[in-house]
Amino acid sequence: MAVAMLRLKRGRERARVHPWIFKGDVADVGGVEPGDAVTIVDAAHHLVGRGFFNPRPALCCRVLTREDEPLDAAFFARRIRDAIALRGAGTTLGRLVWSEADGLPGLVVDRYGDVLAIQCLTLGMARQRTPLVGAIRAAIGDLPVFSADDPVSAGLEGFAPERGWVDRPGPDAVTVEEDGVKLRVTLGGGHKTGLYLDQRANHRRVAETARGRTVLDAFAYTAAFACHALARGARHAVCIESSPDALATARENLALNGASDHATLVAANVFDELRRLERAGTRFGLVVLDPPPFARSRAALDAAARGYKEINLRAMRLLEPGAGLATFSCSHHVSEAMFEEICRDAAADAGVNLRVVETLTQSADHPVLLMVPETRYLKGLLLERV
Repeated sequence: MAVAMLRLKRGRERARVHPWIFKGDVADVGGVEPGDAVTIVDAAHHLVGRGFFNPRPALCCRVLTREDEPLDAAFFARRIRDAIALRGAGTTLGRLVWSEADGLPGLVVDRYGDVLAIQCLTLGMARQRTPLVGAIRAAIGDLPVFSADDPVSAGLEGFAPERGWVDRPGPDAVTVEEDGVKLRVTLGGGHKTGLYLDQRANHRRVAETARGRTVLDAFAYTAAFACHALARGARHAVCIESSPDALATARENLALNGASDHATLVAANVFDELRRLERAGTRFGLVVLDPPPFARSRAALDAAARGYKEINLRAMRLLEPGAGLATFSCSHHVSEAMFEEICRDAAADAGVNLRVVETLTQSADHPVLLMVPETRYLKGLLLERV
C-alpha cells in the first residue's frame, strides 16, 4: 500500500472527479520519489485516491483509483481485464487500453493481429512495465510485445523512452485488415504505435461517400483514407504527405490493395500544395484533411486556429459542386465548438456553402469519459458543398 501522502490545497475539489493533479493543486507531499505511488487526501485529510507522483512535469500526479487499495500487480491485472472485456475478447485489431478512459492514466495498449504494442506515457507506468506486460499477456495470450514509448511524453516525465521488443523479438512489420482493406504496420516506425486506430470508423464512413469521385487525401500519412476510398469505388486518389517513410508505406498499402494505378503520391508540404492546387484550378469530389495536432498546449491555440482555418479554406475552394469534405482536429485543446467555428469562418472566406452531413469522432475503442473531457480529443465534420 502507498505510504507517501499528497495533500491537496483547500478548494481543489476537481481532483475528486478528474484524474489530473497539477503542482498548483498540491499543498504538500513528502517521502516520495519520482514515479512512486502516493495516497491523495484533501485539505481535511479525507481520502481522494491513489496515483503516481512525479514532481518534474506541471501535471504531477494522475489518479488511478478512488478506493483504499494498493496499486499492485493484482490491481493492474483487474483493470486490464476490464478494459479488454469492454472491447470484446475477440478483438484482434484495435486499442485495448486507453489511458484515463480505462482507469490507467499513462498506459496505451494496441493490438495488431498477433502483435501487441505498449506505450508508457508517465514515469510511474514506465516503472510498472514488467507487471503490465505480464497482465496483458495473461488476458490476451503470450504474444510478442513492442514498447513504443512517446519521446515527447518521456522527456516531460524524465525517463528514457523504450522503443523495441520487450523480451523476445517479433516481426518487423505486420499486415492487418481493416474492413477489407489491407494496411502495413511497421512496429517502432511512424506515429502513434503504428496506425491511426482512432480513425477506423471514419475510414469506413468517409469512404462510403467516395464512389465515382476523385479524392484528395491531405496529410495522408500511410494513405489509409485513400485506400478505403479506392476500395469503395473512388476513381482516383491524390495523397499529399511530407514524410518519406510514411510515403513509402503508403505506396506499399496501395499495392497491397491493388490500387497503385489509381493513386498519385505527392511529397510536399500540405499548406504549399493546397495553394498550388487552388492556383491550378484543380477540383475534387472528396477532400480529407487529417492533420497532426496543431495545438499541443493552450499557448498554441491561436496559431493552431490560424492553421486549421488556412487548410480548410484552401480545401473548400478545391471542392466541386456536391463534393464532400471530411475535416478533423486531434488537438484536445480545440473544442468541438471552436473547430466548427473555425470551419464556418473558413467557408465564409472561401465563399462556399456547406451542409453538415455528420459529426465524426474517435472509434469506440477510444472511449470518452463524461468527467474527463480531454478523452474526447478527435473532432471531425463530414461536410458537403451545396
